[in-house]
Order: sequence, then structure tokens, then C-alpha cells
Amino acid sequence: MAQNPADRRPASSTAAAVGAQIRRRREQRGMSSAELARRAGLSKATLSKLEVGHGNPTIETLDALAVALRIPLTDLLARDTDPGPVFMPGTALPDGEVGRELLRRISSGNSLEIWRLRMPPGTELQGVPHANGTIAHLLVAAGHLIAGPSGSPADLHSGDLLAFAGDAPHIYRTGTHPADVTVVIASPIIN
Repeated sequence: MAQNPADRRPASSTAAAVGAQIRRRREQRGMSSAELARRAGLSKATLSKLEVGHGNPTIETLDALAVALRIPLTDLLARDTDPGPVFMPGTALPDGEVGRELLRRISSGNSLEIWRLRMPPGTELQGVPHANGTIAHLLVAAGHLIAGPSGSPADLHSGDLLAFAGDAPHIYRTGTHPADVTVVIASPIIN
């Protein structure tokens, strides 16, 4: 049987990104390909092609997948699949001015926890890995600390933001000064 020419074409970057999101979200939920295909009303072969970046899904197909995965359609179109680390240094603001900056957008399909972490000087905490797919976001309100993945922590100062995979070992360490940090933990919702 001759192979369809469309099956031999390399995946476009958009198709590959969408396919990666579908596969990632399905795996985060512990769902088999067969189960997702059934819930979305697709054949398993069609889902398989989409997950590897082949095919040309309609909006209706992507919407059916989003509903089956219980996420907004826009989550399937997001290209930001790398959990980081993402480092954003704090920015200066002239006296008397109001500053408003988007630091990080967190897609739906997550459970969010917001923590305030206050550490005295000379303190070290070993972070316990969270559930698979968890992203930790640190925003330093005051002070200085070394924090992030155990193998590659970042040097953080007041105003800095760090996002990293929270499902791996991580550390928080202060030097001679205390630190006041807002920690946002985004964990995938698994149903």
C-alpha cells in the first residue's frame, strides 16, 4: 500500500508544538492514547498522527481534545513547554512612578499555591520534589538568596523572578542577609 505523501512530510513547527502539548497534557493526566481518542471522538490513529506533529487538525478537533483533557483550547496552542529555568532580573523604577510588569503567564490546567517564604541569614532548605510537571516560581520581595534546581541554582536579589521545574530536587539558601520570597507552585491537575 502506497504511503500518503502528507505522511512523509516533516512536521511543521506549529504542528509539532501542538502535538507535543497534546501528548504532554495526556501524559500529565495518566491517560492512554486510546482513552483520549475515545473521549474526544477521534480514532487512535488520528490522535497518534497529531501527537507526532503530522496532520492538519481543525479547530473542532482541537476543541474536542481540549474538552477531553479539561483544559482551555489555548493551552494546546501554547509553545512554552520548557519548564525553565526562566530567570528574570528585577528592574529599576524611577522614584514616584508606578510600575506594572507581566512576569510570567501560567496556563490553565494547573492547581496554584502561593506561599510566602521568609528565611533568616545562614539558612538552607532542601526542596522536596513536587508532582511531575510542577513549575515553581520564586519572586524575591526583599533580600538575597541562592535558589532553584539543586544542580544549577541561581543568585537571586530583590525583584528577581526564577521559574524552574519543581518536580526535581531544589534548594533555597541565604547568605549574610535574610530573604522574603513569594513562591507560586503550579501543579498539573490530574483527573
